[in-house]
Amino acid sequence: MSTTTVGKLTLRPVDPQGDAELLHRWVTDPKAAFWLMQDAKLQDVEREYMSIAAHEHHDAFLGLHDGEPAFLMERYDPAHVELVGLYEPEPGDIGMHFLTAPSDVRVPGFTRAVITTVMDSLFADPSVKRVVVEPDVQNKAVHALNEAVGFVAEREIDKPEKKALLSFCTRAQFEAATGRTTGA
Repeated sequence: MSTTTVGKLTLRPVDPQGDAELLHRWVTDPKAAFWLMQDAKLQDVEREYMSIAAHEHHDAFLGLHDGEPAFLMERYDPAHVELVGLYEPEPGDIGMHFLTAPSDVRVPGFTRAVITTVMDSLFADPSVKRVVVEPDVQNKAVHALNEAVGFVAEREIDKPEKKALLSFCTRAQFEAATGRTTGA
């Protein structure tokens, strides 16, 4: 849980069946183009999150803003999911994706508070040494957010679905960029 200037942000595991309609609306929204699910049917989204829930090395969490669904976070072990063969994982690496829900109401600082909450949750595990992300090279907005919380871009990589910017953030880089202490 994180109380921020934008309110209280919490995470809970995704319920693949119960959250499917909500997640379908989010991932098919034009603002979620980089999520690469624009044409997904409801059943596709439910199936995807059931697969994630059943996977040993991949988890999905629904983010709540003052108790209401507002963002999505996935964490994965990059030695087994997403980045297999694309870089040399180190012990303590964890991969992450996040998506803020589409909204007509703009809350200044909200997305920054979300990524900070996501990073806090990842670094709450003392075994996590470094967070790995692989956003689309064209997603300039997320590159700026990543940089703001301490990520350093390493190189472009070719994934089957996109050209991605492989970036890393150590615990120390996150703490220095945000002024936060992760406690590990």
